[in-house]
Amino acid sequence: MLLASFRAVGYLTVFGSKQVYFWSIFTWSVFTLLQGAVGMLSGMWALVLLFSLRFLVGLAEAPSFPGNSRIVAAWFPAQERGTAVAVFNSAQYFATVIFAPIMGWLTHTLGWQFVFYFMGGFGIIVSFIWLKVIHNPKDHPSINQGEIDHIERGGALTNMDQTQSGKKEGPKFHYIKQLLSSRMLIGIYLGQYCINALTYFFITWFPVYLVQARGMSILKAGFVASVPALCGFAGGILGGIISDYLMKKTGSITFARKTPIVLGMMLSISMIFCNYVESEMLVGWLYGSGLLR
Repeated sequence: MLLASFRAVGYLTVFGSKQVYFWSIFTWSVFTLLQGAVGMLSGMWALVLLFSLRFLVGLAEAPSFPGNSRIVAAWFPAQERGTAVAVFNSAQYFATVIFAPIMGWLTHTLGWQFVFYFMGGFGIIVSFIWLKVIHNPKDHPSINQGEIDHIERGGALTNMDQTQSGKKEGPKFHYIKQLLSSRMLIGIYLGQYCINALTYFFITWFPVYLVQARGMSILKAGFVASVPALCGFAGGILGGIISDYLMKKTGSITFARKTPIVLGMMLSISMIFCNYVESEMLVGWLYGSGLLR
């Protein structure tokens, strides 16, 4: 996914966020659905198919975060982007709140294959909803000129995905060198790395920990695993609101964006105390405080 993201930026520039994101959602949902068929094979072939499909899911997901950022930049003035970014970043935690219990129930009652069938099928439906409801600012059927003027005055790039005559030029490879050598961006990379490390820790490892180390049933683990996700959703939204508030009060984008990240990552240290408690729900809340960042 990381390597493919560089190429995905070029596609977003040439074809626009709406179309590229649609195909991204659609294809990763298809590859997710197909993972349910891995159980029909055995031995090495099952492993090869699973690895290949997981690789393709990551490849298809590559445009997601660059696409999110482009849409926010097109639709929101600078002083409102913190909240907007917080909403799409926190949506993954909200999805875990909703779907972790459902996936636990599906695994418990029907088998693990149906988790992939359900999530893949749901994603395919969502991709067509996306195609129907998402528009560029100047193409939206309900927007008026006053609203466009307002977001443009705030720095929104409303023409980012507009169809233009002539050949569109995507990013050059030497841009990558500039991105990797920028002191400011290196700080962003480190912060995002820490956030993603915690996020995927909860998404991939936490349910396994609840079953194997805490002895929970898969069904119960699905519900308990939703507690940290609920905290992550609330903390993510709150962080965006605080960031925009600090931006308006201080005028310093550096202070406004860094403060919630640093405080949130410090709060995540509370996960250490999970080693010293026995209560299952308390474990969930302590892990949840780690996601409040």
